Amino acid sequence: MVTPSVTRLVISGYYGFRNSGDEAVLKSILTALEEEGARSGLRIEPIVLSIDPEWTTSMYGVRAVHRMKLGEVRRALKESDGLISGGGSLLQDATGMTTIPYYLGIIKIAQWLKKPTFIYAQGVGPVNRGMFHPFIKGIFRKCSYISVRDNESAQLLGTMGLSRDKIEVVPDPVMGLPLPEGAEMIVNSGQHEGDLPVVGISVRYWNTERKELTQLAAGLTALASLMRVHFRFLPFHLPGDDEASRFVIDLMKGVTTQGSVISVAPETVNPQEMLAEVSRCQALIGMRLHSLIYAASQRVPLLGISYDPKIDHFLARLGSVPVGTSDQLDPQIVASELRSLLLEGEAWRSRNASRIDTLKQEARRPAERIAEFFKNRG
Repeated sequence: MVTPSVTRLVISGYYGFRNSGDEAVLKSILTALEEEGARSGLRIEPIVLSIDPEWTTSMYGVRAVHRMKLGEVRRALKESDGLISGGGSLLQDATGMTTIPYYLGIIKIAQWLKKPTFIYAQGVGPVNRGMFHPFIKGIFRKCSYISVRDNESAQLLGTMGLSRDKIEVVPDPVMGLPLPEGAEMIVNSGQHEGDLPVVGISVRYWNTERKELTQLAAGLTALASLMRVHFRFLPFHLPGDDEASRFVIDLMKGVTTQGSVISVAPETVNPQEMLAEVSRCQALIGMRLHSLIYAASQRVPLLGISYDPKIDHFLARLGSVPVGTSDQLDPQIVASELRSLLLEGEAWRSRNASRIDTLKQEARRPAERIAEFFKNRG
């Protein structure tokens, strides 16, 4: 039996910060690379750049180095066969001036070392500072493969001067995240109160006046006046999302006296555990992008509240639009739409089945392309 050749790939992203969404991206990439590598006769050994290498290694069983220790990063790149940058929203300047230079810098170091570089399902933008455009263009032109997670990212790269036919548009990697083994058999104590339908709720702090959270609480309260429901809050990013969840709960006066139930999922940064939580919902309303992606991947009827264009872009791939935004959210529309999803879940699943199947298949494409690259090279 021939032992598969080893291909070492450094993976750069927002990893080790214990954000459930970004950890889901990493887990999805690791899973896809392992499976596609095996199909191509390769044994891929990842080296993850992480803010907490020890935690990343213990969580995923892979080698990790500290993302801010550039000496360690350079050594890892030097001994690697290539670099993957992504996924997630890495190239954007909404969170500050240093994000884009950091991620471009990692790619540039790899290119200086003559390593092939791959852009893996990134969401590019917003890039409000025009000075970044030529740097992104110059570095991306030298990449062996570029994939982005929405058409808007591809269009933005096109405005920077990158050829559109060099850019592949694929879904977010998390569409391909599998449930943990035996997840179908798991029943969390207290999650299912009798036969109440479970509505998953993913919120975060965004609007400084908390307007959208106040309106959401009113919408959920209105739903409880129409039917008994189990409201299951799902904190994706700790501790902020847990605090935002409890802010909404505190406003849901009288809900439990009407026979509905409110609970908060236990803290977890394991993406597959949160995926299992979502899979047990009968509907979900979310602000976090990955709460919506989790729901779609598990065929859970969903509503999105938009605080960022990436929410709109993902919903568009399902032929849908947000139920509201962080600036404008109508409680009565929230209640009505959630009630419809709960009563007509099968119709929603039937209507979206082919779209979801396509997204799940296409989410593996970057891993396929990377495995093909090294198979053909070797």
